Amino acid sequence: MLVIISPSKTQDFSPLRQPLAHSQPQLLKESSLLAKELQKLKPRALAELMDLSDKLADLNWSRYQQWQPPFTPENAKPALFAFKGDVYTGIPVEDYTPNELAYAQEHLRILSGLYGLLRPLDLMQPYRLEMKIKLKNKRGADLYKFWGNRLTQALNEALAGQQEPVLINLASNEYVKALQPKNIKGRILTPQFKEFKEGKYTTIALFAKRARGLMTDYILRNRIEEPEALKGFALDGYSFSEPLSTPAEWVFVR
Repeated sequence: MLVIISPSKTQDFSPLRQPLAHSQPQLLKESSLLAKELQKLKPRALAELMDLSDKLADLNWSRYQQWQPPFTPENAKPALFAFKGDVYTGIPVEDYTPNELAYAQEHLRILSGLYGLLRPLDLMQPYRLEMKIKLKNKRGADLYKFWGNRLTQALNEALAGQQEPVLINLASNEYVKALQPKNIKGRILTPQFKEFKEGKYTTIALFAKRARGLMTDYILRNRIEEPEALKGFALDGYSFSEPLSTPAEWVFVR
């Protein structure tokens, strides 16, 4: 079983508490092509492209001017430790044991506008580039054209090494659009998280993001290899709803 999640705009590049084993992003050559395009842009152009304040535009202009492989523990940080958004509040990676990190490395992938697909221990440098950004490049008008079938192929390679070729989709629609579901060589299962409000169950984005992180942590800590075991997810008041679920979308409610 393989889990996919989205990245986060919020990132923390403070030093790690202790040295860790690390890996290099598998699609770093592709990332370098995008970085070169972004390095051509002035802060004002970045602000317009990404809808940023002047302060954030200056920050990200500086980041891209400094962005340069090779990645080392001195100039980069493992991805699962660097991202710090709503999803990642549910993944206390600093508390993971070496064995849990090794398991996560094999069973978790983070989709990214710049890096394409990251394993938890892949080193990354700070960036901002949401998948929906319309960055013109040699392959087309946006990042979906740039990545093409590359992310799907990389996921298929990872799925081939799983006990069961099942992709647990805990990523946002913005990032899943970068995949080609019909070409995924395995079953795709998308958990949904809903709140009971005003007499009906509805999705609240903030709560859903946090729940995706909690489920990711639940899968990794319990080393879940079969989808059926996901029905036991009961953290933070959620429970599986058979009546609201379909074979492709399993709904958890509270």
